[in-house]
Amino acid sequence: MGYKLGTVDGKAVLIKENSYYDIATLSNGAISSDSVEALKFQSKLSELFESLDEKNATGNLSDVELGNPVPTSPNCYAVGLNYRKHAEESGMDIPEVPMIFTKHTSCFVGPKANVEMRSDYVDWEVELVAVIGKDGKNIPKENALDHVAGLCVGQDISDRPAQFATTPAMFNLGKSFDTYGPMGPALVSLDLVKNPESLDIECKLNGNIVQKSNTSDLIFDISAIISYLSEIVSLKVGDTIWTGTPSGVGIASGKFLQDGDVLTSTIEGLGTMENKCVRVSDHSRANVVPEFMKGFMKS
Repeated sequence: MGYKLGTVDGKAVLIKENSYYDIATLSNGAISSDSVEALKFQSKLSELFESLDEKNATGNLSDVELGNPVPTSPNCYAVGLNYRKHAEESGMDIPEVPMIFTKHTSCFVGPKANVEMRSDYVDWEVELVAVIGKDGKNIPKENALDHVAGLCVGQDISDRPAQFATTPAMFNLGKSFDTYGPMGPALVSLDLVKNPESLDIECKLNGNIVQKSNTSDLIFDISAIISYLSEIVSLKVGDTIWTGTPSGVGIASGKFLQDGDVLTSTIEGLGTMENKCVRVSDHSRANVVPEFMKGFMKS
């Protein structure tokens, strides 16, 4: 049993093939329209998902735009340098523990939302995102997946001048501009994922592949990250964990997103996002290229 959870107009829906089903309606009001609250009833979501062939769909996916699957997520934790080849392209040592930073959840948008850029040095980072479905503290690694509600695709959009404006670098703000957290297209429960430890992951820029890898290249897998994080913070239902990006990011080659570019992000079994990049304004350090950042740029 399993489910695919999304949102339409901010309301939680179940997704099957080309249709969506309003969860509050399906459950006769027993389950909230807030997707994070709905994740507290995963067994019921699975039961409802199994019964969808007997239900009338709320609507067709072609007529709506899906939103972020967990728009009211309380916290977002992310891992830097968590693919071996990405650490190598960055000229960094393989970390001994997960390099955790945070993204502010106010940056979250849906799988087809525009990315609104505010400098000429904005970068792409396709990521596997895990969403917590069960509160936990000091979670053993062997039990960690019991705390996962599902997986989805994420794009950890990064404004490099803001990220490297200070020494050491300030990851959280540079990755938290409004619209810098596309997620989707749906949250897929682990029951429906073939093998989360070996999923093909890919990012295309205007149709050309810029990142292509497999989650087997992760230095710290989902279980290890959850166990480590839960030693420090109490994980809550709806928290998101962005597990890191493969090699092929723009800063490694000196190539950055331009107005009108389209990012297509795909993970095996989880679906595809497509986000148009739009240059909307300049922030105060938009065109200041720090020396630290120049060290990564080859051209």
